Amino acid sequence: MTFLQQLLIAVVQGITEFLPISSSGHLILIPYVTSWPDQGPLIDVAVHIGSLLAIVIYFWRDAWGLARGGFASVGIGTAPEQRRLFWWVAIGTIPAVAFGLFLKLGGWLESFRITDLVAINLIVYGLLLGAADRFGRQEKRYEDLTLRDAIIVGLAQALALIPGTSRSGITMTAARALGYHRVEAARFSFLLAIPAVAGAGLLAALDLAEASAQMRWDAIVTGALTFVAAFATMAFLMNFLKRASMLVFVVYRVLLGIGLLIWF
Repeated sequence: MTFLQQLLIAVVQGITEFLPISSSGHLILIPYVTSWPDQGPLIDVAVHIGSLLAIVIYFWRDAWGLARGGFASVGIGTAPEQRRLFWWVAIGTIPAVAFGLFLKLGGWLESFRITDLVAINLIVYGLLLGAADRFGRQEKRYEDLTLRDAIIVGLAQALALIPGTSRSGITMTAARALGYHRVEAARFSFLLAIPAVAGAGLLAALDLAEASAQMRWDAIVTGALTFVAAFATMAFLMNFLKRASMLVFVVYRVLLGIGLLIWF
């Protein structure tokens, strides 16, 4: 891969993974727009590792709290509040894992990688995000998370396996519909991304293991660039949502979706 390819893939992944505009949808479009071949599973692993490190470092206090909750769950230390949140995040991850395995074992994952579906999902889920953000109350915080809310947001996250939906977008939509503040909805979405992104990277790594692939420098560089882009994107979004709505992302999704339907 050339440095330009590495940079473009890293920036697209780092930005679109955390903005509610669909990373998978944008990554699918890169080969169409540039005529470059698909980046392959090795680069997929690298960008997921870069994204995961960015989440853990940016939200290191929350990540450490979840880790403490995990240790407390097996009898190491005492952290009842963190233990509760750890299990809500874990339970919220189950629907996406189950749906992902169902699609992978059935061989249906690749059947969703079509531009018309990406475009339609960009529009439909963009409008849902706009409705939830416009009419959802802003009264709940991350600490108010309940088992019911974790399950609902987790079920929404499972839909993000279909390109064009956006994992961050659909989880923020669900959280806003449940009455969480915009910043708190984004915060929970990003923490829920830790096991989700790690799982996606693990699946890609298993594909690599089957192919006996070797790590390359272009993958390492792409992962490092993704980390920088993802970290900057999270910092931007968390500050942006303190003073603005998600309308700009809704408009972008709808216009992009319409443009893709016309183009393709």
